[in-house]
Amino acid sequence: MPTAREALLDAALAAVTGRPWPTVRMVDVAAAAGVSRQTLYNEFGSKDGLARALVRRAADAYLDGVERALGSAGGTGDKLAATAAWTVRATRTNVLVRGLLTGCWGDRLPCPADLVRSPRFPIPAQRPADAGPPTPAELLGQVRDRAVAVLDGGRPPHDPAALAVTCELALRLALSYALVPAPAGTEGEVAPLVSHVVERAPDAAA
Repeated sequence: MPTAREALLDAALAAVTGRPWPTVRMVDVAAAAGVSRQTLYNEFGSKDGLARALVRRAADAYLDGVERALGSAGGTGDKLAATAAWTVRATRTNVLVRGLLTGCWGDRLPCPADLVRSPRFPIPAQRPADAGPPTPAELLGQVRDRAVAVLDGGRPPHDPAALAVTCELALRLALSYALVPAPAGTEGEVAPLVSHVVERAPDAAA
């Protein structure tokens, strides 16, 4: 059974999926979660606090999926194909992940200016802590670097820069599907496309 906090976050995500965030009322989120409005304020403090938690949860869930994909069976091509497929699926099923990966926030989504980043999103030294959520370029770079670290383990000497380029290509192919969605039910087409590219990339041996 979900905790009150998780129920509230689920209710908030359902609300923002259906209507603009500025029109979402705290009392409606609390009612949908089956708790009192006071419980909501006790958990998050304010609507901005709820927004921060909502975006952070979406980001962490996406990164957890990346870890699972990179830990799947197979070689470099298989792991990157799984990561790309997960990225496309995540952007299709969660509007906040789509915002994080594409920068397409608009005024419909909660994107508080003072969003505090979790440790999963280390803040670059040149950017202030209140600069908002990670930019798509920062997030892509973090996922790319994580992919390189995982794929580099136990491999023979090679060119790390070439592996980084291969990982970034796979991620950018996935993001192209996020920006220009494939027809419903064909998200998996990105996986063979990534496998095809990886097989022909330098230093992409399993």
